[in-house]
Parts: sequence; structure tokens; C-alpha cells
Amino acid sequence: MISGPLLVSLLVALAVFIIFVGISRSMRHGDVVEARLDEYGANWRAPVGADGAEPARPGARLENLLAGFGAGRRLAEALTVADLPMTATEFTLLMLGAGVGGFLLGTLWRGLVVGLLLGGLGVVGPLIYLRIARSRRRQAITMQLPEVLTLLVGALRAGHGVAQAIEMLVEQLPPPASREFARVARAMALGVPLPRALDDMARRVDTDDVALVVTAITVQYEMGGNLAQTLETIGQTVRDRITMHRQIRVLTAHQRLTGYVLAGWPIFLGVMFYLQNPARMARMFQPDMIWLPIAAGLMQLIGFLIIRRIVDIEV
Repeated sequence: MISGPLLVSLLVALAVFIIFVGISRSMRHGDVVEARLDEYGANWRAPVGADGAEPARPGARLENLLAGFGAGRRLAEALTVADLPMTATEFTLLMLGAGVGGFLLGTLWRGLVVGLLLGGLGVVGPLIYLRIARSRRRQAITMQLPEVLTLLVGALRAGHGVAQAIEMLVEQLPPPASREFARVARAMALGVPLPRALDDMARRVDTDDVALVVTAITVQYEMGGNLAQTLETIGQTVRDRITMHRQIRVLTAHQRLTGYVLAGWPIFLGVMFYLQNPARMARMFQPDMIWLPIAAGLMQLIGFLIIRRIVDIEV
């Protein structure tokens, strides 16, 4: 049987979600064409009014606010690398909506402390998902890169040009590599030069291996030379790096797992103790004791970051 406060909190969270969806859909209108043309490298400009000023768009104030803090561009680049179909403004609204919904749900369910905890998780959760999605996509494209280079070398030695070889990659490779090269092919079809289209792909993917391949193709495209031989050498280098990276991850798996356990176990125990005896645990969050959980959380965070730094070995 659902209690009254819990039912009210669920309805409030649902209302916040519906409001966010409505705002998101209203802001998405009118931005799709601009985003597509920017993606293909076209020199797009928004329509101007009679006075020469650009018309106001929904969400423009929030975009200006994000740009003022320098977070809008970084967030937009992260969303591009993760290949998430959202703008920085929409993602920010998602974080705010999740934070408000979690705060209301936790406050009505177990009090202010749980509300703050769930609200913080609601705000941080989308950022964690964004970072995971970005990392997984980078890793997936890197793992496909040896196959990409093998197909490119074969196509070039068969007498095809670079543009034809890229079209072959689109047809024969699975996502996400095929999706990126399809964007390159569409950009070239719209008149974008090959070096610029490849540079845009390298910016979207944001990995050293892809940047190395793009640089080699760009240099050979402008200066001439045996591109197939160069790509074959790069392919062997990339394979060696992937093999070494896998070996390092195997050797550091225990240390990475230890970091996750040490960081998550105190939080898990704190939540369990609070659910068993809320009055005693709430004593730690009083004004005279609030420094204790804050100091513990900071030390846990510092320890986790130190462990991650130690096991993050560059190849």
C-alpha cells in the first residue's frame, strides 16, 4: 500500500518530468536544421530580422548563461563525442529536472537529508552517464580502427580514391565507425573539402588514434605519396597500442575494483544505517556535526581520484 506522502512525491516527480519534456520539445523546434548544417560543415547563419538582429529562440537565455560560465561549449562537445542527440541546454534542463524530482521525492519520503542526497544524485547522474557513453563510444571506435585501416589500405591498393574508400567503409563497417564515415561522406557530397570533413570527424571522436589517421590522410592528400603504405604502418601501430592497453587493463583490474569498492562501500553503509535508524544518523547532519560527513566524503573522493590516477596509464 503506497502511503500518502510517497504518492504525492511520485506525482510531483511525474509533473516535473512532463514539464521538462514539454520544454525540451519546444526548444528543439527550429534548431534541427542548424545542427544538421553545422554537422555537415556548412556555413549556416540564423535568419535575421528587419533590424539586423537574430530573432530570439527558446532557451537562448540559458544558452547565454552556460556560455558565460564556459560550460556550454564543453558540454556540447561532450554530447557530440558521446553521440547523444541533445543540445547542451536540453541536457542542462534534464539535470535540473532530475535534481528537483529527486529532491522532492526524497524529502517527502524520508526527510530533507534523503532529499538532498537524491537531488544530488539526480544532478550528477546524467553527467556520469554522459561520461560513460563518451568513453564507451571512444573505445568502440578505437577497437574498430584496425579494421578501418585494413579496408582503407585494401581499397587504395585496388585503385580506388579516398572518397570511394570512405564510401566502402560506410557499407561494410558496423556502427559507430560507419556512422562517422557516413557523416564524412555526406559532408563531402555537400561540397566540404576532404581535410575539413576528416578534421570534423576527429573532433567529434576525440581520440589520439583517429587524430593520427586523419593527420596522415590529410598530409598525403595535400602533399602526395604512398598513402596505403602509411596507413598500413599506422594500422600496425594502432594494433600494438590496443594490445598493450588490454594488457594494462587486465593488470590493473584489481586496483580499479578496489577503488570502486572503497568509494562506494561507506556510502552504501551510510544509507543502510539511515534506513534502519534515521534519528541516529540524522544526528551527524546537525550543524555541530555536519563537518564530519563532509570531511569523510572529501577524503573518500580524494582517495578515489588518487587510485584512478595511479592506474590510469597512458599508452
